Amino acid sequence: MPNPDLGWAEICHPFHPLKGQRFPVLKTRRVGGVDTLLLGHIERGSFSIAREWTDRGTPSVHSGDVTVCRFDLDMLLELIDLIDQLDVPASMVSPTKGA
Repeated sequence: MPNPDLGWAEICHPFHPLKGQRFPVLKTRRVGGVDTLLLGHIERGSFSIAREWTDRGTPSVHSGDVTVCRFDLDMLLELIDLIDQLDVPASMVSPTKGA
C-alpha cells in the first residue's frame, strides 16, 4: 500500500524501459551502499530502483534540462597547487631524444 508521506517518483534513467513513468514510493532503503526506492507497480506489485535513476536523485548529465557544473574552482586551485609541488626543476630533467 502506498505511503502518502513518501509521494511519487518518476524514472529518469535514459535506458530504463519504464522511463518517464511515475510510481508511488512505498519505502526508501540503502542496499549495498546505494540509496534505493521501492516503487509500487500495478502488475509487478513492487520493484526496487536506484534513487539516482529517478527524479529524486541528483541531477545527471543525461537530463537535458539541467546545467551541470563541470569544474569546482576550489578543486581546480588545489590541483594547481599540487602540480606546482610536483614541478621538477629543469636541471633534473633529462634532455628529450632528437633535440
